[in-house]
Amino acid sequence: MPLLRPESRVPEVVRRLGKVHHLALIVSSIDDALGLWRDMLGLELETIMDIDSDRVRIAFLTVGESKIELVEPTDEATGVARFLATKGEGFHHVCFEVANLAETLLKLEIGGLELIDTAPRRGAEGPVAFIHPRACHGVLVELIEAPGGPGWAALGYLT
Repeated sequence: MPLLRPESRVPEVVRRLGKVHHLALIVSSIDDALGLWRDMLGLELETIMDIDSDRVRIAFLTVGESKIELVEPTDEATGVARFLATKGEGFHHVCFEVANLAETLLKLEIGGLELIDTAPRRGAEGPVAFIHPRACHGVLVELIEAPGGPGWAALGYLT
């Protein structure tokens, strides 16, 4: 019996993801982390903002066509705070850009992938949704819709 190539088991929609939008890192202090990422490594700070709904403070730094997202918990009772307490600072998730998030989620769900979000929701930089780490070999995967995609108007973003 011929061996299946690993990519033949991955749904087509996953193999056709867009660029890496960002890598997210959990930090105990954005201000301290900027000493490395901005000041020592020279990445350009794009923005710092509070996301009250998620009880985090985030910073985006650009690197090529992608970004590094620094995520600092602002409430000890959140999943991000628990992550920091149990695992320490470091890698949290990878985010891929897709053209149509709702369509991508539907295809993934039909393909049997376990999703955290079955519909797009508001994110800091556009409509987002998460795939469960159990479905991705322990890695939390975020999907973000490309600017101007169909989910932007539906979620009230200005384009």
